[in-house]
Amino acid sequence: MSRIHDALKRAEQERATSTGTHVEPAYDQPPFQQDAQGEAMPLLQTPMASAGNGGMPNTASGLNMGSALNYEALVARCPQSAWSPDQKTMLFFEQDDSRLGAEEFRTLRSRLYQIREKMPLKRLLVTSALPKEGKTFVSANLAQVLVRQHGRRALLIDADLRNPGLHRHLGATQSPGLSDYLLGEIDEFAGLQRGAMENLFFLPAGKSVASAPELLANGRLKLFLQRVEPLFDWIIIDSSPVIPVSDATLVAGACDGILMVVRSAVTPSDLALRAREEFPDKLLLGVVLNGAPSDKSQRSKYYYGEAVSSPA
Repeated sequence: MSRIHDALKRAEQERATSTGTHVEPAYDQPPFQQDAQGEAMPLLQTPMASAGNGGMPNTASGLNMGSALNYEALVARCPQSAWSPDQKTMLFFEQDDSRLGAEEFRTLRSRLYQIREKMPLKRLLVTSALPKEGKTFVSANLAQVLVRQHGRRALLIDADLRNPGLHRHLGATQSPGLSDYLLGEIDEFAGLQRGAMENLFFLPAGKSVASAPELLANGRLKLFLQRVEPLFDWIIIDSSPVIPVSDATLVAGACDGILMVVRSAVTPSDLALRAREEFPDKLLLGVVLNGAPSDKSQRSKYYYGEAVSSPA
């Protein structure tokens, strides 16, 4: 390859000399670099999207993320949506720090940062043993309280492809979303939404599919997380419950840690233990107790009163 390149270059130079003109060699576009064997190879270029995309990089072929420019590109691709959050369950869209449960989520946030000092922790899976234990409620409010800290960015993902609920709590649309990306129908940006809360982004579950386990295991979820991770401080993933289906264990392989949600006086202890055994010890960060009676003296526990608990 290098010999061909050199011969072409010499021929081009000779032609330019004989005509008295300067010619830019076409074969130097894109530029070349030397591989390990000294052969010339083209440098990778980031393809550009069509003019209708505003000249944005075509993220379907790969991203070089993490810079301020790329975050600006993310914001440009995700115009603010008109969400209508459920005021009973979404605690932080209104500037009311006295709401029941708000202080407990701030405590949970502090505990997660303490854990983060000891281990890498950005991709956090939230799940439960059974449906209707409050995992979606916890996921959504945890993402909200994380971005309440100045400059923190969070991505909330609905990976419960069988019974998605995050979009209802946020008052957002369900599609396009994760399933559409896993099917290869959209790029990393196309399913992301941005609501009124600064720095909070949301990837809904997407359209209904009949093959959730196969989609979650096809490798594209890990690819998506790798590509968007540099843009966010936290990625919170709401998953299917553990006991009925295998989806949560598939998603867990792409995460740094897991929070188990247990509903007070509802979740059978044997099923909670069984769900806990589905995950490696190193991934399980702790248990969030949901729906316990409000007792402000018990600051060592995570509890959320029935007035703000959600069914799923």
